[in-house]
Order: sequence, then C-alpha cells, then structure tokens
Amino acid sequence: MTLQNRRVVFAATFALSVCLSRAASAQFVTTSVGGDSTPASIQGAVDSFRAAIGTPNNGNAPGPLVGGRREINWDGGVATTAAVSGPTLNAFLNIRGARFTTPGTNFLQTPVTAPELTDINPTYSSEFSIFSPSRIFVSVGSNITDVTFAIPGTNGASPATVGAFGAIFTGVDLADSTSVTFFDIDNNAIFNSSVPVGTVPQGSLSFFGATATNGERIARVRITAGTTALGPNDDPANGVDIVAMDDFIHSEPAGVAVVPEPGSLVLALPVVGYIGIVVRRRNARK
Repeated sequence: MTLQNRRVVFAATFALSVCLSRAASAQFVTTSVGGDSTPASIQGAVDSFRAAIGTPNNGNAPGPLVGGRREINWDGGVATTAAVSGPTLNAFLNIRGARFTTPGTNFLQTPVTAPELTDINPTYSSEFSIFSPSRIFVSVGSNITDVTFAIPGTNGASPATVGAFGAIFTGVDLADSTSVTFFDIDNNAIFNSSVPVGTVPQGSLSFFGATATNGERIARVRITAGTTALGPNDDPANGVDIVAMDDFIHSEPAGVAVVPEPGSLVLALPVVGYIGIVVRRRNARK
C-alpha cells in the first residue's frame, strides 16, 4: 500500500471511529420522582434539576445567552381559562426557544375543570392535578408531543440544541406508560427513559429530567404521555393510562453547528466503502 493510500485509509478510519464514539458515548444523569397530588411531593426533585442546569432562569430574554435555563409553566400569568392551539404550538418559540408539535389535532393549556378538557371526558377533572396554578398541558388526538429548539429571540430562525430537559407529569399510573426520548441533530435516538409512577391512584404528580454529562446535545424531545390519547376513562387495571403534563424546564438553547459531526454508524458506513473505491482506483492507475 502506498503512502498516499495509507493516508486515505487513515482519514476514513478516523472518521469512522468518530462516528462510533459519538454513537456509543451518550450519557445522561437523571432526576426523577413519583409523588402524590401535592406539588410539595416532587418539589425537591424539581429544584435539584434546576440546580443541576444552573442559574439564572432566563425568562423571555433574547439569546444567545451563556448558561441558565428556560421554564414554561403554561399558566399565562394569571390565566384561568383554556387556550387552544393547532397541532403546532409556537407561542413559546420566540420567548423560550421551544416549539411543540403533535401528530394529533391540537394542544390544550387548560385548568383541570375547564370545559375544553372535561368535554373530552368529565372524569379528567379529578384525574389530573396541577404543579403550578392554574393550567396543565395536553395534546389532543395523540399521546405524542415533540419538542424542538431555537435561539430565543430569533422566532425559530436559528435552530438550537439543549443539554438538559425535564417535565412534570400528572396521572402516571402504569410503569413504562410514559416516556421521554432524546434525539440528536441527525435524528438519532441518544436517550430514552420512563417517567416514574405516582404514589396515589388519582391526580398524582411525577417529575422526570435528564442532564447530559459528556457534551451531548438534544435537538428533539419526544414525549409519549400515557398509553393512549385523551378520550377514554383512565383504567390502569385494564392497561389504559391517561396522562397530562405541566411545567417544562430545559437548559439554555445553543446554536447548531453549521457542519455537524456524524452521529451514527449508519452515516459512517459509506466511509468504509469509500476506502475500497479510492484504493482500487489508485492501484489501477499504476
């Protein structure tokens, strides 16, 4: 093998090793708890997660900022009525750097007693509790919510990633019914975990959060809330778990690199083929 061919092989092998390293190195520290129907039962875990991300709470300040976190509590200050959006919710995109989408029909930010929620099922007024007054957050027509990120103040024009994400849930009755999955900028799943079950049969609160420990960046979060979309009665004995959400917390969004590094073995495989092609062509010219 010539020196030039060795250089080609070395460069391609290095690229492959980077891909494999990225795919295998995702590490997160989790903070989670299943509580009763009182905010105090999960407050300690929420505060620990906030401390792990760091201060300050950057509120509506435009970015990019170094450090701190963003929080979304769905409450609109002192709002006591429901807000209905379509399947894409951009209300927090410019001010908190988060966009929400669902394959369902719409989102609700709603008090637990609001007709927009109880018209779906009247039992939900006692099935859910609130962490921060007075509204919870639910997707309608699907139990899936996706969260993507942008630099606050850019109205979505500057895509971003975060290093930590957490959320409060209400009504988690079954183990593994509710999960959080993180994806990188190449849409590779880099982390998945279930949300802990609450300690009371109705109106329980749970918290789940995860913080990257090895420089991992989260481009998308997928939340699977319960076993099915809103509609049926909550019936854990028969495998039906209806779950809603409350406050979201994420680290300060940071801009996405213009040329991201490969993040999976799938992206690396063409490199292996390229080694053989280049070497064969060079040998054929001799």
